[in-house]
Amino acid sequence: MTTSNTRLTLLLLTSALVLSLAACGKKDDKKMATQVAVKVGSEEISVHQINQVLSRSNSAGASPQAAQAMSREVLEKLIDQQLAVEQATDKNLHRSPEVVSQIEAARRDILARAYLQQIVSAQPKPSAEDTKKYFTEHPQLFSARRIFNVQEIVLPAQPGVVAQLREFAAAGKPTEEVAAALKAQNLKFDGGSVSRAAEQIPLELLDQIHLLKDGQSIVLDTPQAITFFHLVSSQMAPVDEATALPRIEQFLANQRASQAVAANIKQLRGATTITYMGDFAKTDTATEPAADATAAPTPASLPAKSNLEKGVAGLK
Repeated sequence: MTTSNTRLTLLLLTSALVLSLAACGKKDDKKMATQVAVKVGSEEISVHQINQVLSRSNSAGASPQAAQAMSREVLEKLIDQQLAVEQATDKNLHRSPEVVSQIEAARRDILARAYLQQIVSAQPKPSAEDTKKYFTEHPQLFSARRIFNVQEIVLPAQPGVVAQLREFAAAGKPTEEVAAALKAQNLKFDGGSVSRAAEQIPLELLDQIHLLKDGQSIVLDTPQAITFFHLVSSQMAPVDEATALPRIEQFLANQRASQAVAANIKQLRGATTITYMGDFAKTDTATEPAADATAAPTPASLPAKSNLEKGVAGLK
């Protein structure tokens, strides 16, 4: 058996065992609660297993004929999977350290996700007042939304450069002249032109950029990088309230869930003794998770979708 085939077998085995975790201890309950779709040797594949796979696919809204075809396709794949599982079991692959560790990792992931999902599900839905308030308080994302055509010069954070670039920005220097000045000082930098919609810019930076008029520049400074941001031109592209509200509701729900999860994990960390060992004990490791990288993004590489990716991104 080749290395690639062995890895495929291990993957199939792990996937099959993960799918059946909930039924490991009570086969009788499983038989009573589900219909058998097919028997592969002495093992059964249930309708419940098929539906479980379909629930993770984009089958919502499919016609009855399409849903039936998808169910048949899933069933055939589960049959292939079961055949591979049987072969892997015959070869004692389920006892190999690599497979055992993968199964344990999958189990931990499933349990952790289930716990976090319980927290998320307990959060109240944003009210109509909440969504309308967000729409009103963020005109730069909706009623006054713009598409920005910009030129950027980005370089690593270093002393003295920010003040110099701010002088260039205040004087209205074009990016070509700014780049030439940096080259003369043997400073390495990256640059380019790009178009970004308002929702593709982190909100804390958008508040500053939204104030710019066409032809103006601003210097964005973070501990990681310095960006000379020149607004070449912009176009108005407003989003009406009816279009925005459903997206805002989803965004606020995701935001509320994220905050609830973070607060819960912080509470658990505070109530649990966590002792770093070995090499990790030598570092000054914080007892709380590192801050979300999207909380203070580097202007040097503003993400294609940033703070509104979870709900508002994609508004046209």
